[in-house]
Amino acid sequence: MIFLHSLSIALLVTLVSSADVKKEENVLVLNKNNFDGVISENKYVLVEFYAPWCGHCKALAPEYAKAATSLANEGSEILLAKVDATEETDLAEKYEVRGYPTLKFFRNGKPTEYNGGRTADDLLKWVKKKTGPPATTLESVEDANKLKDSAEVVIIGFFKDQESDAAKAFLEVAAQMDDHPFGITSSDAVFGEFSVTKDGVVLFKKFDEKRNDLFEDITQENLKKFISINSLPLVVDFSHETAQKIFGGEIKFHNLLFLSKKASSYEKLVEAFRKVAKEFRNKVLFVTINTDIEDHERIMDFFGLKIEDAPGMRLIRLEEDMIKYKPETADITEESILSFVQGVIDGKIKKHLLTQDVPSDWDKNPVKVLVGKNFDEVALDKSKDVLVEFYAPWCGHCKQLVPIYDALGEKYKDNANVVIAKMDATANELEHTKINSFPTIKLFKKDTNEVVEYNGERTLDGLSKFIDTNGEYGRAAPQEEVDEEEEKEGKADPRKDEL
Repeated sequence: MIFLHSLSIALLVTLVSSADVKKEENVLVLNKNNFDGVISENKYVLVEFYAPWCGHCKALAPEYAKAATSLANEGSEILLAKVDATEETDLAEKYEVRGYPTLKFFRNGKPTEYNGGRTADDLLKWVKKKTGPPATTLESVEDANKLKDSAEVVIIGFFKDQESDAAKAFLEVAAQMDDHPFGITSSDAVFGEFSVTKDGVVLFKKFDEKRNDLFEDITQENLKKFISINSLPLVVDFSHETAQKIFGGEIKFHNLLFLSKKASSYEKLVEAFRKVAKEFRNKVLFVTINTDIEDHERIMDFFGLKIEDAPGMRLIRLEEDMIKYKPETADITEESILSFVQGVIDGKIKKHLLTQDVPSDWDKNPVKVLVGKNFDEVALDKSKDVLVEFYAPWCGHCKQLVPIYDALGEKYKDNANVVIAKMDATANELEHTKINSFPTIKLFKKDTNEVVEYNGERTLDGLSKFIDTNGEYGRAAPQEEVDEEEEKEGKADPRKDEL
């Protein structure tokens, strides 16, 4: 008993009160000495693992501090904290931090992944949703109006019978969706205030048509689709915060308008874009992408656009692969936008494949330069084995491979049966070959044109063996998954990046 008593005292002494921890703008600064104590003694703690040099972390910092201050002013039991993961490497390893920023929510000491947005409003909505009931009970008109006015999008369930299947489906969806606040009411006064005459769901929003109703077939699936589609404005401005909502939504056709917000024609073009968007509501998502933002340059590269091409438009269809479409005219008017979108939907406009012009010296060096226009002629030449590296100019692994691949070209330059080639896969696309990461190395075998992907070591010896064994050494297994590090470095699809 004396031992247990002494142990309990020792444990209590080691706990660190959150009141004693250093704060920066109401955000607790955690380290290996105080982390466990703060997590143990507080019911709810959201922790950001960051790196001082990380651009996204710097962008998050003022929003994170704003959310922390708001919670502190409310006297909330929810705390926000941060850990410099470059200094506290043991903590970062323990909680499996693989990128920055990584946010984890601790409820009674147990961590879960944060998957909300990165504005103060998003952070507050998410933590409050996780710590409260899935939907706020609205007893009065005052309660309902207060909730309605609290956010850009609010969903209220009107159910006389809250034990009905529809009401249960509503509450289940409310528990699963963290982006927006939910309310539920049985009050006759609230029904009357919003002209609701039967059980259903109303989505209130501070933009576009202001309100959307769902009164039939209220199932979880239908509710999720209803909310996903109607919670976005007619025209969505692309950002880190909206990216997941855009690409994770129900609508698979996206019309993208690349333009500078500084341009004198900005308002006029967006208004034309918005007018056409009304015609395709629930069918096509209209998205603006600000070309003034440096991070968006890679997205433009993906579509073969340069800054001087703005304003420019591209339409994509999200299937297993992303299919791109290019308008036949560079003019952007209400009529041209309508014609372009309708033409894609009707199948009258063919998909667009990027290609560069064939360089005049494409075959001057031992490593041949391929583009979309000459790829089939060279790579599918059945008289030769053709090894092709698909690369991206910005890819770190690709840059490391350059001297090795050049040496490989030198080694086989006099072999009449082998061609060593490369293609910039960010500027050239092929109908028959899809590239999902960089670098990707494929052997197009002579006689049959069988394609074998290489997944061995990226050394001169390894690549030579791959060629000399007719694609057996280092051969990638069918549907083989890309290494996690490689995937982060060499994304070929902007859905996996900022777009």
